[in-house]
Amino acid sequence: MTWLELADGVHARRYEHLDQTLGLVVGAERCLVIDTGCDEVHGAAFAAEIREITALPWVVVITHAHFDHHFGTAAFLPCPVWAHERCRDALIREGESDRAAWVRRLAGKPEAERLAAARLVLPNHLLTHGVQLDLGGRTVELVHPGVAHTDHDVAVHVPDAGVLFAGDLVEQGAPPSIGPDAHPAHWPSALDRLLALDPATIVPGHGDPVGPDFVAAQRDELSRS
Repeated sequence: MTWLELADGVHARRYEHLDQTLGLVVGAERCLVIDTGCDEVHGAAFAAEIREITALPWVVVITHAHFDHHFGTAAFLPCPVWAHERCRDALIREGESDRAAWVRRLAGKPEAERLAAARLVLPNHLLTHGVQLDLGGRTVELVHPGVAHTDHDVAVHVPDAGVLFAGDLVEQGAPPSIGPDAHPAHWPSALDRLLALDPATIVPGHGDPVGPDFVAAQRDELSRS
Protein backbone atom coordinates (compact mmCIF):
# COMPACT_ATOMS: atom_id res chain seq x y z
CA MET A 1 0.00 0.00 0.00
CA THR A 2 1.33 3.42 -0.87
CA TRP A 3 0.19 6.97 -1.60
CA LEU A 4 1.12 8.57 -4.91
CA GLU A 5 0.90 12.37 -4.97
CA LEU A 6 -0.03 13.25 -8.55
CA ALA A 7 -0.47 17.01 -8.05
CA ASP A 8 -1.10 19.37 -5.16
CA GLY A 9 -3.98 17.80 -3.25
CA VAL A 10 -4.49 14.98 -5.77
CA HIS A 11 -3.55 11.50 -4.58
CA ALA A 12 -3.84 7.86 -5.65
CA ARG A 13 -3.75 5.04 -3.12
CA ARG A 14 -2.28 1.79 -4.44
CA TYR A 15 -3.15 -1.64 -3.02
CA GLU A 16 -1.56 -5.00 -3.72
CA HIS A 17 -4.92 -6.84 -3.50
CA LEU A 18 -6.42 -6.83 -7.02
CA ASP A 19 -3.71 -4.28 -7.97
CA GLN A 20 -6.35 -1.68 -7.09
CA THR A 21 -6.02 2.10 -7.17
CA LEU A 22 -8.36 4.40 -5.22
CA GLY A 23 -8.33 8.20 -5.35
CA LEU A 24 -8.48 11.36 -3.26
CA VAL A 25 -8.88 15.00 -4.35
CA VAL A 26 -8.56 17.68 -1.67
CA GLY A 27 -10.11 21.13 -1.91
CA ALA A 28 -10.19 23.96 0.62
CA GLU A 29 -13.54 22.94 2.15
CA ARG A 30 -14.04 19.23 1.43
CA CYS A 31 -12.39 16.28 -0.24
CA LEU A 32 -13.57 13.80 -2.84
CA VAL A 33 -13.02 10.06 -2.29
CA ILE A 34 -12.92 8.06 -5.52
CA ASP A 35 -14.16 4.51 -4.87
CA THR A 36 -14.13 2.93 -1.42
CA GLY A 37 -12.64 -0.55 -1.78
CA CYS A 38 -13.69 -4.17 -1.53
CA ASP A 39 -15.31 -4.33 1.93
CA GLU A 40 -15.82 -2.31 5.09
CA VAL A 41 -12.44 -3.29 6.57
CA HIS A 42 -10.75 -2.04 3.39
CA GLY A 43 -12.97 1.06 3.40
CA ALA A 44 -12.20 1.84 7.05
CA ALA A 45 -8.46 1.46 6.42
CA PHE A 46 -8.72 3.79 3.41
CA ALA A 47 -10.70 6.32 5.47
CA ALA A 48 -8.01 6.26 8.17
CA GLU A 49 -5.31 6.70 5.54
CA ILE A 50 -7.18 9.71 4.14
CA ARG A 51 -7.27 11.22 7.63
CA GLU A 52 -3.47 11.18 7.57
CA ILE A 53 -3.73 13.69 4.70
CA THR A 54 -6.82 15.76 5.49
CA ALA A 55 -9.46 16.21 8.19
CA LEU A 56 -11.92 17.82 5.76
CA PRO A 57 -15.40 16.33 5.31
CA TRP A 58 -15.62 13.97 2.38
CA VAL A 59 -17.83 13.28 -0.59
CA VAL A 60 -17.69 9.83 -2.19
CA VAL A 61 -18.02 8.95 -5.87
CA ILE A 62 -18.44 5.36 -7.05
CA THR A 63 -17.04 4.86 -10.55
CA HIS A 64 -19.14 1.75 -11.25
CA ALA A 65 -21.02 -1.07 -9.55
CA HIS A 66 -18.40 -3.84 -9.46
CA PHE A 67 -17.85 -5.09 -5.90
CA ASP A 68 -14.26 -3.94 -5.41
CA HIS A 69 -15.18 -0.30 -6.02
CA HIS A 70 -18.05 0.19 -3.58
CA PHE A 71 -18.44 -2.35 -0.78
CA GLY A 72 -16.29 -0.18 1.50
CA THR A 73 -18.70 2.77 1.33
CA ALA A 74 -20.38 2.18 4.71
CA ALA A 75 -17.10 3.10 6.42
CA PHE A 76 -17.47 6.68 5.09
CA LEU A 77 -21.08 7.32 6.10
CA PRO A 78 -22.78 9.67 6.63
CA CYS A 79 -21.78 11.59 3.51
CA PRO A 80 -22.97 12.33 -0.03
CA VAL A 81 -22.37 9.33 -2.31
CA TRP A 82 -22.40 10.11 -6.04
CA ALA A 83 -22.77 7.66 -8.92
CA HIS A 84 -24.42 7.37 -12.30
CA GLU A 85 -28.15 6.74 -12.11
CA ARG A 86 -27.71 3.34 -13.77
CA CYS A 87 -25.08 2.43 -11.18
CA ARG A 88 -27.78 2.59 -8.52
CA ASP A 89 -30.00 0.40 -10.67
CA ALA A 90 -27.17 -2.11 -11.14
CA LEU A 91 -26.48 -2.23 -7.39
CA ILE A 92 -30.14 -2.93 -6.66
CA ARG A 93 -30.34 -5.53 -9.41
CA GLU A 94 -26.95 -7.23 -9.15
CA GLY A 95 -25.13 -6.07 -6.01
CA GLU A 96 -25.96 -9.12 -3.93
CA SER A 97 -25.33 -11.63 -6.73
CA ASP A 98 -21.98 -9.95 -7.47
CA ARG A 99 -21.09 -10.19 -3.79
CA ALA A 100 -22.07 -13.89 -3.64
CA ALA A 101 -20.03 -14.73 -6.74
CA TRP A 102 -16.91 -13.11 -5.30
CA VAL A 103 -17.41 -14.65 -1.86
CA ARG A 104 -17.36 -18.04 -3.58
CA ARG A 105 -14.33 -17.03 -5.65
CA LEU A 106 -12.44 -15.86 -2.54
CA ALA A 107 -13.53 -18.84 -0.40
CA GLY A 108 -11.04 -19.67 2.33
CA LYS A 109 -9.48 -16.21 2.35
CA PRO A 110 -10.13 -13.46 4.92
CA GLU A 111 -11.39 -11.24 2.10
CA ALA A 112 -14.37 -13.58 1.60
CA GLU A 113 -15.57 -13.16 5.20
CA ARG A 114 -15.11 -9.41 5.08
CA LEU A 115 -17.02 -9.10 1.82
CA ALA A 116 -19.85 -11.30 3.12
CA ALA A 117 -20.24 -8.99 6.13
CA ALA A 118 -20.07 -5.67 4.23
CA ARG A 119 -23.17 -3.51 3.95
CA LEU A 120 -24.45 -2.65 0.49
CA VAL A 121 -24.81 1.16 0.30
CA LEU A 122 -26.80 2.78 -2.49
CA PRO A 123 -25.69 6.18 -3.84
CA ASN A 124 -27.81 9.11 -2.67
CA HIS A 125 -26.75 11.58 -5.39
CA LEU A 126 -27.17 10.60 -9.04
CA LEU A 127 -25.90 11.97 -12.35
CA THR A 128 -26.87 11.24 -15.93
CA HIS A 129 -24.24 12.83 -18.16
CA GLY A 130 -22.03 14.77 -15.78
CA VAL A 131 -21.89 17.17 -12.85
CA GLN A 132 -19.41 19.61 -11.35
CA LEU A 133 -18.59 19.46 -7.65
CA ASP A 134 -17.14 22.44 -5.78
CA LEU A 135 -14.61 21.27 -3.20
CA GLY A 136 -13.77 24.84 -2.20
CA GLY A 137 -11.32 26.60 -4.49
CA ARG A 138 -11.25 23.53 -6.74
CA THR A 139 -13.91 22.19 -9.07
CA VAL A 140 -13.95 18.57 -10.17
CA GLU A 141 -16.07 17.11 -12.94
CA LEU A 142 -17.83 13.77 -12.74
CA VAL A 143 -18.10 12.58 -16.34
CA HIS A 144 -20.09 9.73 -17.90
CA PRO A 145 -18.35 9.26 -21.28
CA GLY A 146 -20.82 6.68 -22.59
CA VAL A 147 -21.23 2.94 -22.26
CA ALA A 148 -17.92 1.07 -22.06
CA HIS A 149 -16.68 -1.13 -19.18
CA THR A 150 -20.29 -0.92 -17.94
CA ASP A 151 -23.27 1.19 -18.98
CA HIS A 152 -22.72 3.55 -16.05
CA ASP A 153 -18.99 4.33 -15.79
CA VAL A 154 -18.04 7.63 -14.16
CA ALA A 155 -14.61 9.26 -14.52
CA VAL A 156 -13.37 12.09 -12.31
CA HIS A 157 -11.64 15.00 -14.02
CA VAL A 158 -9.53 17.43 -12.00
CA PRO A 159 -8.94 20.17 -14.59
CA ASP A 160 -6.61 22.41 -12.58
CA ALA A 161 -4.27 19.44 -11.97
CA GLY A 162 -4.51 17.76 -15.38
CA VAL A 163 -5.50 14.48 -13.69
CA LEU A 164 -8.29 12.10 -14.66
CA PHE A 165 -9.42 9.16 -12.51
CA ALA A 166 -10.79 6.68 -15.05
CA GLY A 167 -12.05 3.81 -12.92
CA ASP A 168 -11.94 0.57 -14.91
CA LEU A 169 -12.29 2.37 -18.22
CA VAL A 170 -8.49 2.09 -18.16
CA GLU A 171 -6.34 -0.70 -16.70
CA GLN A 172 -2.58 -0.82 -16.38
CA GLY A 173 -0.76 -4.09 -15.88
CA ALA A 174 -3.54 -6.19 -17.37
CA PRO A 175 -5.85 -6.02 -20.39
CA PRO A 176 -9.15 -4.18 -19.99
CA SER A 177 -11.71 -6.37 -18.23
CA ILE A 178 -14.52 -7.13 -20.68
CA GLY A 179 -17.27 -8.74 -18.61
CA PRO A 180 -20.85 -9.63 -19.48
CA ASP A 181 -21.99 -6.08 -18.68
CA ALA A 182 -19.36 -4.43 -20.92
CA HIS A 183 -19.94 -2.67 -24.23
CA PRO A 184 -16.66 -3.24 -26.09
CA ALA A 185 -17.91 -1.81 -29.39
CA HIS A 186 -18.51 1.57 -27.72
CA TRP A 187 -15.56 1.53 -25.33
CA PRO A 188 -13.07 3.18 -27.75
CA SER A 189 -15.43 6.14 -28.24
CA ALA A 190 -15.71 6.56 -24.48
CA LEU A 191 -11.91 6.70 -24.22
CA ASP A 192 -11.83 9.28 -27.01
CA ARG A 193 -14.15 11.46 -24.94
CA LEU A 194 -11.85 11.15 -21.95
CA LEU A 195 -8.76 11.94 -24.02
CA ALA A 196 -10.55 15.03 -25.36
CA LEU A 197 -10.41 16.40 -21.80
CA ASP A 198 -6.62 16.60 -22.36
CA PRO A 199 -5.43 15.08 -19.07
CA ALA A 200 -1.70 14.74 -18.51
CA THR A 201 -2.16 11.89 -16.01
CA ILE A 202 -4.81 9.16 -16.09
CA VAL A 203 -5.37 7.00 -13.02
CA PRO A 204 -6.74 3.52 -13.80
CA GLY A 205 -8.93 1.56 -11.42
CA HIS A 206 -6.20 -1.10 -11.35
CA GLY A 207 -2.52 -0.42 -11.90
CA ASP A 208 -0.23 2.60 -11.89
CA PRO A 209 -1.06 6.04 -13.31
CA VAL A 210 -0.40 6.41 -17.03
CA GLY A 211 -0.22 9.07 -19.73
CA PRO A 212 -2.55 9.75 -22.65
CA ASP A 213 -0.41 7.70 -25.06
CA PHE A 214 -1.07 4.59 -22.96
CA VAL A 215 -4.82 5.24 -23.06
CA ALA A 216 -4.73 5.82 -26.81
CA ALA A 217 -2.94 2.49 -27.27
CA GLN A 218 -5.52 0.73 -25.09
CA ARG A 219 -8.27 2.37 -27.15
CA ASP A 220 -6.68 1.02 -30.33
CA GLU A 221 -6.40 -2.44 -28.77
CA LEU A 222 -10.10 -2.38 -27.90
CA SER A 223 -10.95 -1.24 -31.41
CA ARG A 224 -9.27 -4.34 -32.81
CA SER A 225 -10.91 -6.77 -30.37
